[in-house]
Amino acid sequence: MSITPELLLQAYRSGIFPMAEHRDDPELFWVDPRRRGILPIRGLHISRSMARRLRRDDYRITVDADFAGVIDGCADRRETWINQEIRALFLELHERGLAHSLEVWMDDKLAGGIYGLEIGAAFCGESMFSRRRDASKIALCWMLDLLREAGFTLFDTQFLTEHLASMGGIEITRTDYRARLQDALTRTADFSGTPLARSGHELVQRNTQTS
Repeated sequence: MSITPELLLQAYRSGIFPMAEHRDDPELFWVDPRRRGILPIRGLHISRSMARRLRRDDYRITVDADFAGVIDGCADRRETWINQEIRALFLELHERGLAHSLEVWMDDKLAGGIYGLEIGAAFCGESMFSRRRDASKIALCWMLDLLREAGFTLFDTQFLTEHLASMGGIEITRTDYRARLQDALTRTADFSGTPLARSGHELVQRNTQTS
């Protein structure tokens, strides 16, 4: 492994992150986007149809219950930037309590999830996946609710996709991102010690009160 977990953490604290061209490419390159995607901690947009979906509670949410399953789910697509080195690095950071996953279970099977890295009060969202309809949207809603309750001030999505924009994601400049990141690094948050919402109904209600 050419990149150590310590070097990876230093890179994220500086505002850059690694990617690979594809899963079988052993080489990594550093990315520093001119325009950065973020999802404002209090800016989640839950549509009426998504609110109804969340309230159905026909799913189960866990945190850090299957980190390897989530990262493998995210990499299980035709084109992926997650190679074996990135996988190994994040598994090591998960063991250290710095990388986290949120899982969505349906019919006792992993239906979707999201994972990322915790640095100060910033959460660097890496990727999410869905094997069932709306599972990644459910994961994103629960993750942002958890981050808000845990005291995070920055949710970095790296890039802005149509999917993220529909849920409140925005783009900011590199300069703005780095200023927000430096502020977040001076703060602390409590990811592992913060309980999840008791139900989808509570999650929707809390979001309505804070948005």
